[in-house]
Amino acid sequence: MEAASDYSLWSLFWRATAFVQLVMFGLIAASVWTWAIIIDKLIQFRKARGEAAVFDRAFWSGEPLDGLFDQIGPDPRGQSQRIFAAGMVEWRQSHRHDGGLIAGAQARIDRSMDVAINKEIEELRKGLSVLATVGAIGPFVGLFGTVWGIMNAFIGIARDQNPSLAAVAPGIAEALLSTALGLIAAIPAVVYYNKLSSDANRIISGYEAFADEFATILSRQLDS
Repeated sequence: MEAASDYSLWSLFWRATAFVQLVMFGLIAASVWTWAIIIDKLIQFRKARGEAAVFDRAFWSGEPLDGLFDQIGPDPRGQSQRIFAAGMVEWRQSHRHDGGLIAGAQARIDRSMDVAINKEIEELRKGLSVLATVGAIGPFVGLFGTVWGIMNAFIGIARDQNPSLAAVAPGIAEALLSTALGLIAAIPAVVYYNKLSSDANRIISGYEAFADEFATILSRQLDS
């Protein structure tokens, strides 16, 4: 009687059937995974914005582009720096030994920066699909565990021939815990998926704007 009257979350979990426990354990693991991704992406996006701001100041400081490229090298760590480096590497490789430019230099420079931007996009959006998936299916997985638990609770009532509320309540409470865990996993996943997707789009827009400005500068030099 004492165990049956204990309605703490821990007791509800251990009194549930093995299948419902498996569902709840999966939802707990999904929630932990979700928060790990959220924290990682928040840190990553903060670093990306900071790096972009620092590099933007350096880029527009008036320092010659060749000097800036020599400082950061062809394989820098920063995202904006990598886009800049991709363009500069192609720019230098497009020069002939006599100082002239190989035909089609502008198109190759644009393509090199587009490839670099696409790599950064892939890195920024990595893990967001997990948040979308958890947010979409978490409540349904929890509901499935609840339905399974309630079904077993009613089977037990029919077997014991005891339809009283005291007999029904523990099984239903255990089953509903699965739905609660599904919502706990899904709600933060949906909220942060929307926020992080918006943040990623803003960062990507900044990269694309920088690439366009840089390409314009190089185009002027090509024309001159």
